[in-house]
Amino acid sequence: MRPPGAAAIALTIAGSDSSGGAGIQADLKTFTALGVYGASVITALTAQNTRGVQGVEAIRPAFVLAQLDSVLCDLEVGAVKTGMLANRAIVSAVAGRLRAAAAGDPPPPLIVDPVMVATSGDALLADDAVAALRQELAPLAALLTPNLAEAARLLETDMASNEAEAAAQATALAARLGCPVLVKGGHGAGDTAVDVLADGSDLVRFARPRLDTVHTHGTGCVLAAAVAALLAQGLGLRPAIAGAKDFVWQGLQTGRSLGVGHGRGPVDCLFGIPRPALPLP
Repeated sequence: MRPPGAAAIALTIAGSDSSGGAGIQADLKTFTALGVYGASVITALTAQNTRGVQGVEAIRPAFVLAQLDSVLCDLEVGAVKTGMLANRAIVSAVAGRLRAAAAGDPPPPLIVDPVMVATSGDALLADDAVAALRQELAPLAALLTPNLAEAARLLETDMASNEAEAAAQATALAARLGCPVLVKGGHGAGDTAVDVLADGSDLVRFARPRLDTVHTHGTGCVLAAAVAALLAQGLGLRPAIAGAKDFVWQGLQTGRSLGVGHGRGPVDCLFGIPRPALPLP
C-alpha cells in the first residue's frame, strides 16, 4: 500500500528509444507530465530515430529480471506498463516474475502494450514471442492495448477495416485472452479516431477527431503509459482510458509544432509543462 501523501508510482518495462520519442523515454515523460513518479526496467536498446530503427540489442532476460526485482522489492508500484519485450525469452521471464509477484498481495494493475512494429514499420517483437505474449502475459493484464495491425496479428486474421470489425476483434480478443482489450483506431480511416474497449461485459467507444499529422512517433507508448499513470493515481479503468485518450490527442496536436527530427516526429508528452523563456544574457 502507498503511504498517505506519498507519490504515486508507475513502472514501465520496455525498450529504450535513443531519439526519445517512444519506449522508456516517452513513458517516463508521460508519467512525469501526469504527476506520477516513474520507474523503469529496460528490455532492449534500440538505435532509433524519427526515420526508423537502425539496430536492436535485447537485454539478457536475467538482467531484465534483476532490474524488475530491484524495483519491486523497494518501491510501492501502483501500476505496471509493458511495451517492447523484444523476444520470447523476455516475455516469458517478465510474465513469470509478475505472476509470482501476484501470488501474495493484490498486484498492481498491468497494462500490456503489445509492441510489435514501430511507427516506421520496423519489427520490434520476434515472431515466436507472439504466442508467449498471448498465453503468458496477456492473461495477467488489466488492459491490453493493440492497434489494428496488432489485434489482427494476435487473432491471426485480417486487419479490421471499419469500427464494427474492430469492435468484433476487441470482443474476440477479450474472450480468447481473458483480459479487457482496447483496440486502437489511430491507424484507421475516416474523420474520427475511435478506440473500442471490450471488457467482457460491455463495448465502450472512445472517440476523438482524427488529426492530420505525421508526428505520431510513440503514440501507442504514450497512451498505455498514460493509462498506467492514471490507474496508479486511483482512477478506474474506463476513466483512465478516457483521460489517456485526451492526453494523447492534445500531445498529437502540439507535437506538430515541436520540429523534432526529419521523419515521423514524436508526440509532445510535455505539452502541459510550461516552457520558460531563456534568460537574456
